[in-house]
Amino acid sequence: MSRKIKELAVLAGAGLLAVVAVFGLARQDAAAQLFDGLFPSETPPRREVPPSREVAQYSFSPIVRKAAPAVVNVYVQRRVQTFSSPFANDPFFRQFFGDAFGQPSERIQSSLGSGVIVSPDGIVVTNTHVIRGRGETEIRVALSDKREFDAKVLTQDDKTDIAILKIDNGEQRFPTLELEDSDTLEVGDMVLAIGNPFGVGQTVTSGIVSALARSEIGISDSQVFIQTDAAINPGNSGGALVDMSGKLVGINTMIFSQSGGSQGIGFAIPSNLVRLYVQGAAEGRKVERPWLGARLETVTRDMAEGLGLDRVAGAVVARVSDSGPAAGAGLKAGDVIVNVDGFEVADARAVQYRLTTRGVGRTVKVGIIRKGQPHTVELPLVAAPKPGRDDVRNLAGQHPLDGARVSNILPGVVDELGIDEIEGVVVLSVRRASTAARLGFQPGDVIAEIGGVPVTNVRDLEGLLATRQRMWLVAVRRGDKVFNLQVPG
Repeated sequence: MSRKIKELAVLAGAGLLAVVAVFGLARQDAAAQLFDGLFPSETPPRREVPPSREVAQYSFSPIVRKAAPAVVNVYVQRRVQTFSSPFANDPFFRQFFGDAFGQPSERIQSSLGSGVIVSPDGIVVTNTHVIRGRGETEIRVALSDKREFDAKVLTQDDKTDIAILKIDNGEQRFPTLELEDSDTLEVGDMVLAIGNPFGVGQTVTSGIVSALARSEIGISDSQVFIQTDAAINPGNSGGALVDMSGKLVGINTMIFSQSGGSQGIGFAIPSNLVRLYVQGAAEGRKVERPWLGARLETVTRDMAEGLGLDRVAGAVVARVSDSGPAAGAGLKAGDVIVNVDGFEVADARAVQYRLTTRGVGRTVKVGIIRKGQPHTVELPLVAAPKPGRDDVRNLAGQHPLDGARVSNILPGVVDELGIDEIEGVVVLSVRRASTAARLGFQPGDVIAEIGGVPVTNVRDLEGLLATRQRMWLVAVRRGDKVFNLQVPG
C-alpha cells in the first residue's frame, strides 16, 4: 500500500471516529475495531487437519454397513413349456388335432430381483412381480457375504405387490433390517436405496423423499407409494429404502421411465403396509382388509365446486350399505372424507390405505365435511363377512366362462372390486390361458345374462352354463358399460 493511500485511509478513519463520537454510538476502541476491520491482518488464519473422517466428509458408510447385510439378491428360475406352433398350446386346437403339433419342449426362464431380511430366522420381503410367473418355480436367495440358500413363498399379494419368502436355513441366524414407522417420513428427508440393479451386484444410491402417499400410479386401490429421486433401476425391485438411522422405510418396487433406466422418479411400498404382511406371514394368517360398507369416489374439480369445498382433495361417499360399518358409524352419502386419524387423504385410495394399515379390530377417527361443516365419526374396522359354501364357484367346462372364479355379489365383494351392483354374479379371478382369459373376462365383470336369461346367483349361472349351445350369448356389465359376447358353442 502506497504512503499516499495510507494517509487517505488514516484521514477516513479519523472522519468515521468523529461521526461516531458526535452521535454517541461508540467509544474510541470501537473505532479502532472498525479500523482493524477495514484493514485486516495479512496473516491468514491457521487451518488444522480434520480430526476424523466423519468431520472431513459427510459419509453414508456407517448406514450402509448397518443396512446392506440384510439386503439380498433373489434369483428365480421357472421351468416353462414351449410349443413349436403358436396354436399348439390352444385347448381348442388340441381337442381336434391332438398331438399333431408335436410335443412341447421345456426351457428354463430366469429372473432377478432384490429382497430384505426382516427377521433373524430368515423372513424375506420382496415384490410379487419378482417371483410371479408360470411354471414350476425355484427361488434362491444370495446374501451380501456370498452365502446362498433356497427359499419358499409364504404369501404373495398381487394388489399390493408384496411377497413374503422364508429362507430354508436350518438353525442359522441372519442379519436383519428393522422396520421403521413410514408415517414419520417427511418430504425432503434423505434416504438410501439398496438393491441389485441390472444384476451387477449390490449397489447403493442416495436421494431424498420427493413425495408421500402417491396413489395415482398404482394398479389397485391398495397401493400407495413413497416417491424418491434415489436412483432405482431394473433389479432393484424388492430392495430396501432406508432412512438415515439405517431402518427400513420402504420396499423399492417400480420406476417411472421412458428409457428403461432411472430418471429420478422411483416408488417404494411404505414399511407400515409391509409390516402387516410380515406379521401375517409369521402368524400363518392372511392379511384382511377392513370392510367399509360404502362406495368411495375421489373428489374431482367439478365435485369440489358442487360441494363447496375449498380444495380438490378427499373421497366422496357415493353409496352406503344399510348394514355396513360405515352406516353404523353415521357416514352418509355426500360426506367427504378428508382425514383418517389425523392424516390427510388425497383420494379414495389413500383412505383405503389408511384403513388397511390401521388394521382390523381397531377404531379410527374419520374427519369428514358434511354440508360444508367439519365433523368427526368413529369407524370400527372389521373384516368383510365370509362367503358361504354356495356363494363361490370355480367354473370349468365347454363354455365361455371356463377358468373363471365367480361369486354372488356380497357386501365385502362390492367393496373389494368397487362395483355398483348389489345382486348378481361377479368374476373374482380368471385363470391364465383359460377360455375366459382368452375371451377377455376380468375381475369385477358382472355376468348379467346368458342367452337372454338374467343371472341372479351362482346356482342360476351354473344351470345356464350346463346346457349345450350352438352360439353362446353372454351379456357382461363392466363399470357403466354392457358388452354382448357371441361365442360359438
